[in-house]
Amino acid sequence: MNIGFYAGSFDPFTNGHLHVVRTASKLFDKVIIGIGTNPFKSRRYDNKIMKSAIEETLKLENITNAEVIIYDNLSADTALAYNANFMIRGLRNDMDYTYEENLSLINEEISGLDTIYIRSGLLGFISSSMVVELIQNGRDVSKYLPAPILNSIKNNLKSNLI
Repeated sequence: MNIGFYAGSFDPFTNGHLHVVRTASKLFDKVIIGIGTNPFKSRRYDNKIMKSAIEETLKLENITNAEVIIYDNLSADTALAYNANFMIRGLRNDMDYTYEENLSLINEEISGLDTIYIRSGLLGFISSSMVVELIQNGRDVSKYLPAPILNSIKNNLKSNLI
């Protein structure tokens, strides 16, 4: 069974992330979406709430071969624990490629797992940080986020965002 591991903070999960998952779900028997917990970064949205919203998005999109997990160790170690054959990374632009290629080299060295890059699609130019800034400034972000993610954010905003 071919299993791909797609790691990220997904803070929040955007339509670019969804595009990567949609594509990966066609390439792999199973896709593990790993919401990483980085002790050096503070989260804007609770990872359990985001996990639930991503799961709802997958259900609406009829993506049945993807699973969402939360983890707090190295992505490569978690991928191996879930028997992944490949790491999956989304690319928005050439700056992403340079950053991701460095991560991929380290991940391959410590785990033996190669990385598959998938373009983030037509809305791939938008980042989670950009979406948050737009939200903070009262802009409509509905075209950048899946509906369950947007609804979750509206219902569960941390008080420091607005």
